[in-house]
Amino acid sequence: MQKVGLQQSLTQTTKLTPTQIQVIRMIELPSIELCQRINEELQENPALEEGHEEEYTAQSETLDEFDDSYMPDDGYDDGRQRDPLQNDEFNYEQYVSDDETPSYMLQQQYSPSDNDQREVPIIGGSSLIEDLKSQIYLTKMTKPQRHVAKWVLGNIDDDGYLRRTIEQLVDDLMFQEQIQITDEEMQEIVDQIKKFDPPGIASANLQECLLRQLEVKIEEEPTEGRELAYKILSGFFDAFSKHHFDKIIQRLECSEELFQSAVQEILKLNQKPANAFTGNVYETQRETIIPDFTIEEREEELYVVLNTGDIPELHVSREYSDMLEEYTKMPKTKESREATTFIKQRLESARMFIDAIRQRNETLMKTMTAILRAQYDFFLDGEESSLKPMVLQDIADRTGYDVSTISRVSNSKYVQTRFGIYPLKYFFSEGMRNAEGDEISTREIKKILQEVIGKEDKQSPLTDEQLVDIMGQHGYPIARRTIAKYRDQMGIPVARMRKTIL
Repeated sequence: MQKVGLQQSLTQTTKLTPTQIQVIRMIELPSIELCQRINEELQENPALEEGHEEEYTAQSETLDEFDDSYMPDDGYDDGRQRDPLQNDEFNYEQYVSDDETPSYMLQQQYSPSDNDQREVPIIGGSSLIEDLKSQIYLTKMTKPQRHVAKWVLGNIDDDGYLRRTIEQLVDDLMFQEQIQITDEEMQEIVDQIKKFDPPGIASANLQECLLRQLEVKIEEEPTEGRELAYKILSGFFDAFSKHHFDKIIQRLECSEELFQSAVQEILKLNQKPANAFTGNVYETQRETIIPDFTIEEREEELYVVLNTGDIPELHVSREYSDMLEEYTKMPKTKESREATTFIKQRLESARMFIDAIRQRNETLMKTMTAILRAQYDFFLDGEESSLKPMVLQDIADRTGYDVSTISRVSNSKYVQTRFGIYPLKYFFSEGMRNAEGDEISTREIKKILQEVIGKEDKQSPLTDEQLVDIMGQHGYPIARRTIAKYRDQMGIPVARMRKTIL
């Protein structure tokens, strides 16, 4: 019989502190979401108040008297700056002292002026669903039908499609609203909705969406091209989507000129009918970008400015610090100990929150400054060809941060330059060497590849093998599978799918 016993083992694991977890979450937030997060914390924690940093510093010293263990010290110091997510003690000046970052990039007086604050535009108008609901009252639906129709509109997705079957809608209506109707009654309501504007709304698929739009156009002004387009989409949709144009022309026995006219009518149709509604507040707001950084020029030098437009300065409440001091002098009763614990927790939470924001801002500034220095030529001239190959590890090596930290900083962050607003991810790309041995960015290669494809004969588009030869003539020796990978990344279909007639 095998004996079973208990064994002890010693393993080393990494455990994140609450402060480190807070910093991780803060780093991931863009400026506009950070403002929302701060407002939430201000409402939840009464020990956190808006104010100048001088006030906060004074309150931090008060808190230190009652909590010497707040910032743990592991006694380890190798003289190097470590990732703020790996060490709560973070000295930014020491961090940048060993590199060549100009001092003016780190000085507070170069923050944006009050006159340079950017306001978020306020967008008005009604939503798409609200507009569709208003169209219900233009029909002859009964009151119960209108109630069901409004529920059905809630199932339309962001593209304007109603992708649920009639049976699914009937079952969900019964489960959610306890309303029982037949499939035929639901179908009648859905058919009414499909006649709403914009044309193609509530379609089950792309084919139905395009056909509905063509029906409206034919009713307004029937033409040979539109009628042929309707025949193509209704009878040869799969063949058309695969660009088997010759087979369609042969089956329909039409001229190439008329077929081309029909194709042009199809290309004018909207594949996402919800996008045709200009009053969609949600879609419009989603396109609003508030840059987290601005690249500005001073004394013929470029430097980074962190956008803190609507982000308030915070400090620990003096009132709560005074309350803590009073309670520590009171007789030790159960009530006083509970009150002291509560106040102390609120003060510690406020201080940790402020410190997390400070570390976030310092980490973002350090990372963006490293990106600026790595892609300095691009920020000077704005030419895409000036971008150098750069991966996350390159910036991690420059800053001393972990790659995961750089990834969090670059995610969902934008920078304002003289040439427009760019996502930070735009500056990262892999590299390869050309025929001369110079290292170039894959983005430059993709740009040349896109230009070559853009100039091709669309009646006889270039195959991947032909593109390999042409790119080799330009000095870029690329394998066919690499051409296919870049083409897929840019959303360019294969040669057969790019073929057109006339």
